[in-house]
Amino acid sequence: MLARALPPRRARGVRPVVPRGVPLLAALLAGLTVLGPASPAGAREAGTREAGTREAGSCARQERLDVPGAEHQEAACLPDLTTAGLAGTRYTDMADQAGLSAKGTVNPSGVPGIQIDGYFPDRSRLNATHGWAHDAQFVIRLPDRWNGGLVVTGAPGTRRQYSTDTIVSDHVLAQGFAYAATDKGNTGPDFFTDGREPGDAVAEWNHRVTELTKASKQAVRQRYGTAPRRTYMTGVSNAGYLTRWQLENRPELYDGGVDWEGVLWTARGPHLLTSLPVTVARHFGTVSDEDLIDAGFAPGSRFLWPYHDRAYWGLTQKVFRAEFDPSYDPECPGRTAGSTPERILAPCASDASYDYAARPAPVRRAVAKVALTGRIGKPLITLHGDLDALLPAATDSDVYARMVDGRGRGALHRYYTVQDGTHTDGLYDTHPDRLRPILPCYRSAFTALRRWVEAEVPPPADRVIARPAGGDVVNSCALR
Repeated sequence: MLARALPPRRARGVRPVVPRGVPLLAALLAGLTVLGPASPAGAREAGTREAGTREAGSCARQERLDVPGAEHQEAACLPDLTTAGLAGTRYTDMADQAGLSAKGTVNPSGVPGIQIDGYFPDRSRLNATHGWAHDAQFVIRLPDRWNGGLVVTGAPGTRRQYSTDTIVSDHVLAQGFAYAATDKGNTGPDFFTDGREPGDAVAEWNHRVTELTKASKQAVRQRYGTAPRRTYMTGVSNAGYLTRWQLENRPELYDGGVDWEGVLWTARGPHLLTSLPVTVARHFGTVSDEDLIDAGFAPGSRFLWPYHDRAYWGLTQKVFRAEFDPSYDPECPGRTAGSTPERILAPCASDASYDYAARPAPVRRAVAKVALTGRIGKPLITLHGDLDALLPAATDSDVYARMVDGRGRGALHRYYTVQDGTHTDGLYDTHPDRLRPILPCYRSAFTALRRWVEAEVPPPADRVIARPAGGDVVNSCALR
């Protein structure tokens, strides 16, 4: 199984030129949390009181901050930009982070600075955060003690801009980085309703990341008097895809990136619409478990399949098929993925026989709008769990690693398969004897990326990161 998860690659250079509730983890891809961040009057007042306790000197440039291109923005000077200080206020949304990290994860705190919330011009109204009913929302955090760098990310699944506060923002802020995150321009299980043509909603994700990266660099310059010396792109799941796309298509904006189980899109496949139909067929009893294994799902992940059948597979297939191929079944999901969690999670029976290869050319052109090539222009580290039951490594990161090699960019890429890792770390709490969180490996990979870029110290070669026999697997991971 491990050999399958990490196929042989040619030599490379070394220098860069719960269940506890189906809706909880389904939020990763479907954005099922429908409430905005904790922002009742009491929480808003608490945030205001907190902002008022800051010393004037640390907020001296707050009034000068103007995010270029933003239609609306609000700046607040806060004593702690991490979730430890923001939980329960309007400046984060803990519910939208549900399932992304394991219990027991240790996060830093005590990072004072300025937070800017706002949105760019957009026609869609799927994001109700702050009561704005406006998409293209973003958050920018500017710590008082700045290390000269900027980290940019997008929301995983179809969550919103605060979804990676615990797994990304807290960690990089404590290192002194400025941080920026976007909702990608459309959110929730009805994201596919955005855009005029098939593929437009996902294509907008890439545009919104580019837009935020450029604007954040200007905000950094306004805050600190100089542009960032280093800018890194990173993300998990759909935001891992965004990381790949940005380093392929906008490499001049970044110095490197870390891709945590990014979604693969290629015009011919493989991708979600070629790997998931068999799971829907299994749901309706027309194929066996062996058919899933033949399709690339790891045999060792079989214990996760019943949960993914209820929470992920049918939903993911129907919403992305609606995005790229709406004419296949106009009635399901129709204009909405559903009005209740049960309806949202329910698969479309027609997807059990979906055959992407047999679909007409316009469908492939829609996917081609967002397709990856492997032609990265800056250093990239990819991590993928060998028990990922939503995006099997065999049909995703294994393929992407070969694409990077095929483009002659192998010297810029490292690929680590995390033994016993799966798509969402929250499942570790249900299966601590069978799974391990990927987050600590992600943090080690980010450190390795910095050393690669900033000190020209190459990361370890591609490898399987074996699960240690003991120790704190929730908070530690050695790449070597």
